[in-house]
Amino acid sequence: MGFQEPLHYLSIDHAGRLIREGRLSSVELTNAYLERIDHLNPTLHSYVTVTEDSARQNAKAMDMEIARGHYRGPLHGIPIALKDLVDTVGVATTYGSKAFKDRIPSEDATLVTRLKAAGCINLGKLTMSELAMVGPPGFGKETLNPWNTSHAPGGSSSGSATAVAAGLCAGSIGSDTGGSIRFPAANNNIVGLMPTYGRVSRKGVMPLSWTLDHVGPMTRTVEDAALILNSISGFDPADRTTSTESVSDFRSALSSDIKGLQIGILEDSLVDIHPDIEEAMEKSIKVFEALGAQLCPVRIPNYRVLHIANSIIYLAEAFNNFGTRLREDSSKLGKIFRIYGYMGGLFSADEYIQAMRLRSRTRVEVGKLFERVDLILSPTTNAPPRRVEEFDPFVLTESTRSASAEAFNLAACPALSVPCGFNKEHLPIGLQLAARPMNEQILLNTAYAYQEATELYREHPPFQA
Repeated sequence: MGFQEPLHYLSIDHAGRLIREGRLSSVELTNAYLERIDHLNPTLHSYVTVTEDSARQNAKAMDMEIARGHYRGPLHGIPIALKDLVDTVGVATTYGSKAFKDRIPSEDATLVTRLKAAGCINLGKLTMSELAMVGPPGFGKETLNPWNTSHAPGGSSSGSATAVAAGLCAGSIGSDTGGSIRFPAANNNIVGLMPTYGRVSRKGVMPLSWTLDHVGPMTRTVEDAALILNSISGFDPADRTTSTESVSDFRSALSSDIKGLQIGILEDSLVDIHPDIEEAMEKSIKVFEALGAQLCPVRIPNYRVLHIANSIIYLAEAFNNFGTRLREDSSKLGKIFRIYGYMGGLFSADEYIQAMRLRSRTRVEVGKLFERVDLILSPTTNAPPRRVEEFDPFVLTESTRSASAEAFNLAACPALSVPCGFNKEHLPIGLQLAARPMNEQILLNTAYAYQEATELYREHPPFQA
């Protein structure tokens, strides 16, 4: 049966409809992805573990359910993959570190239980920066950017982004403490959604920073992000940080009508950015204006020190999580994590508290902005993807390097990166949108309107093994 797009580039939304209608089987789709993984993963290194046998068995079971008239919903039979910090029963979850290379969980993370209940097929575990910090994994080879393999894909959800962009899974799960979903999404021309803090359970997800960590979908389209967010959201009694707020059907409520929407352009995020990013932002603003949105400049007070505050918080909390291992046996931890980890032990209680005070103030200030505007717009990154050899994981002092992303970790707001163009070397650029807490729908609607106006999601990496 012929399709306009190769099976490995079908959106989840489209593939799900085909499966429901009996025009595509989960086995066919799963096999297409497994063949693609076999062909490209030896070069891209996006998977650390491929669960081939169980994926085929589960795909067959999903097809049998359809044949018996049992349909679970739009994710029935859809093959996805998980960042290797999400627990999967009986399958190694290594956190990208030699220290946990043989760790096999005895139960699934809550979000995995929910994805399975929705009918998803797990293709495997995806490469990540060691312990979700920065840089390469602690073992195995570093993930490469499929748009140009001499460039980095961004981290720490590097394998999650590359796998989606290169057609090695239909969608993936990443985590975000200071941009780790949105940065690699921007660098790979995909959608990366960091939900509101508390929207998605983190039970069974490795903690780096318990006050800043978010878990969310990484997909090729906004519709697909909405579908995955539907399935993984909601209160979990095993995670007391989860919200009891009801979960709406984000996909069904999608609308491209954003006329009259008030969008604030984050002024400070446009300082010290690459000319290609600046040009892409100017074009994007014109698109939103053409869609009928009203745009105005906005500023977040203390913007230039937000990166420092976010860093102090997550490093101190990471030391709390991994300090015992650092002190007692750091031999299996990589150089980059050791340096960052020990750094977290150097901050005083006063410095941590001051950072948390700035965080509280930022929540208030961002909340005030959302009384004036519906969304805040900024570039996701201040530069296009860097060459692998140019990547410097130890840059902590560039105040605008990632503040546009980290501001919304601090403020506990939902934010996403959506493709907004390419630089002169045809490397992807991402645009970030953020909304007030628990207002993912307006975020998704606006990104959807922009996506449909630009159709950048239709472009795929030129890479072939």
